[in-house]
Amino acid sequence: MRITLKLMATLTDYLPQPRQGHQITLDIAPGDTIQDVVERFRLPWKLVHLVLVNGIYIPPDQRGTRVLQDGETLAIWPPVAGG
Repeated sequence: MRITLKLMATLTDYLPQPRQGHQITLDIAPGDTIQDVVERFRLPWKLVHLVLVNGIYIPPDQRGTRVLQDGETLAIWPPVAGG
């Protein structure tokens, strides 16, 4: 199965090469969850703030159980400060 993984802002540094800007196409196993992808890329959980699958927000308590499907887009943002 293949998904698109988008890591935004400072999380882009965790993407392997070759990448297209802030995203890569990623092969995953059937049954892989958001948590599996986060752990695969060794993203620090404190930096996994906003998580969207196909543009829909996934709350923190669902990230370990939300199974990704072929063709989906997983986007992750770190906390952002500003004003």
